[in-house]
Amino acid sequence: MNLEEQLLKEMKQAMKTNDKIRLSTIRMIRSSSKNKEIELRRKLEDEDIQKVIQGMVRKGEESLEQFLAGGRTDLVEKEKAEIEILKSFLPQPISQEEMIRIIDETIRETQASSLKDLGKVMKALMPKLGGKADGKLINQLVKERLSP
Repeated sequence: MNLEEQLLKEMKQAMKTNDKIRLSTIRMIRSSSKNKEIELRRKLEDEDIQKVIQGMVRKGEESLEQFLAGGRTDLVEKEKAEIEILKSFLPQPISQEEMIRIIDETIRETQASSLKDLGKVMKALMPKLGGKADGKLINQLVKERLSP
């Protein structure tokens, strides 16, 4: 079952159980995916939908920080619940040890030797780690590995 079918199935289940937050979150995912599909003028693959969801998680985490700073505890709980639902549709993140192993392997494959090769390493690395790890963390770890 692909991700789009899973979203539809979960949406129907949320309707039956009257889970309003889960239902609205899944509807947001489907709506954002549809907008991206229209923008790209093609049917989205699972990886594309995962990228949309990752973007929604990032925005949700930024909103969470704003709500915490503003003292809006009512919105904080709702945002946390939505982020958890969004993350449930993403692949499980890999451990940092596994990430470092893949980064080292990719550095050897690309024969990178300095920070000048960061772009080359990241280009080769992102298809391998795409939805499984945060891009900022990957970038930071690659920089650490390439620094003298």
